[in-house]
Amino acid sequence: MKKISFLFVVMSLFLTSCATHYGLPKNYNQNTTEVVLTKKNFKVVKLVKGEAQATYIFGIGGLAKNGLIAEAKAKMLKSAGMEGAARTVVNEIVEVKTSGFLFVNKYKVIVSGQIVEFTE
Repeated sequence: MKKISFLFVVMSLFLTSCATHYGLPKNYNQNTTEVVLTKKNFKVVKLVKGEAQATYIFGIGGLAKNGLIAEAKAKMLKSAGMEGAARTVVNEIVEVKTSGFLFVNKYKVIVSGQIVEFTE
C-alpha cells in the first residue's frame, strides 16, 4: 500500500503544472499622444494584436517582462498598417500568461488594441 501511495504522489507531481493569466488595461510605454473621441468623426477600422513569449529555466533566459511587452507592441503596430493614414491605436490591452513546471517557466504577452481612423 505504501508503494502505491508513493507512486501516486510522484505521478501527481509530474502530471501537474501551474498557470496564471491576467489582463492589464494600462499603458506600459506611456504614450504622450492624447486622443479624444467625443465627436462622430472616426470609425473603428480593425482589431490588431501582437504576441511575444519567453522561456526561463532556473530563472535564466528570455527577455524581461517589459521587453516582452515592447516586442509584442512592436509586432502589433507592424500589423496595424497605420502609415499614410490618420489612424491611431485605442483601447490597448496587455495580457500576460505565465505557466510553469518545476524549474521551467514560460511567459506569453499579448498586446491588443483597436485601430481608429479619423474621417475629418
